Amino acid sequence: MSESCNGNCSSCNQGDCASRTQESLLAPLNEYSKVRKVIGVVSGKGGVGKSAVTAMLATLMTRKGYKCAVLDADVTGPSIPKVFGLHDSAYSEDGKHLLPVKTETGIQVMSINLLLPSEDSPVVWRGPVISGVIKQFWSDVIWDDVDFMFVDMPPGTGDVSLTVFQSLPLDGIVMVTTPQSLVSMVVKKSLHMAAMMNVPVFGLVENMSYITCPDCGEKIHLFGEHTLEREATEMGVQILGRLPLDPVLPALADAGRMEDFRGDWLDAAADMFAKLI
Repeated sequence: MSESCNGNCSSCNQGDCASRTQESLLAPLNEYSKVRKVIGVVSGKGGVGKSAVTAMLATLMTRKGYKCAVLDADVTGPSIPKVFGLHDSAYSEDGKHLLPVKTETGIQVMSINLLLPSEDSPVVWRGPVISGVIKQFWSDVIWDDVDFMFVDMPPGTGDVSLTVFQSLPLDGIVMVTTPQSLVSMVVKKSLHMAAMMNVPVFGLVENMSYITCPDCGEKIHLFGEHTLEREATEMGVQILGRLPLDPVLPALADAGRMEDFRGDWLDAAADMFAKLI
């Protein structure tokens, strides 16, 4: 692969790369699996709340009656098992295929933390090895009749993000941002990557958008008034929701009870996804 490769094989004219289409790079789905829709949760910046948004979207779609799954593609910084309170290890019945671990409401989860000897064991692997693990999570795990799979992606536009964009049949992505211009700048990098890879962007979710005064109910914008509407227009995407700085949400995540959250902040996104099936 050329150093100037942008990941878009359809426009490549370099040797044997030119003969490879985007479809040819897709990893095969396990023969015993069925997954209808795959949605990536993305941000170029770390610490913006991708895992929380992923867990909340999977929870909302489960409440709507759909069978959901979460593929934790953040191999070096997995958070999904923690926010769902999962401590059991993934296992194999036949020595070849892995079975995901299920949450209390039936969300199927696969994460590297479900395969490590302890939750705090570090993953000190290079990019190609991590990319291989992502493909295995797709191909070697038996996903049981999933309507919506949400992929919690790591920050940045490096090896793992490229692997997910090329190897998984993404129907689209959700971009997560916070009300800071620095974060928005980095998020735009992921947006441009999606455009290069011909992956649709469903819209933006702004996390840490505001706090609500407990006395008067007024919304207070701690980071200042953010021009999310203008940026969404510039990016050509819609706003799917704004999450507040609410101490209840991190408390639920720390307790592994994210499925108990209450709030209508992401209902518009859930309604949109329901129309995909």
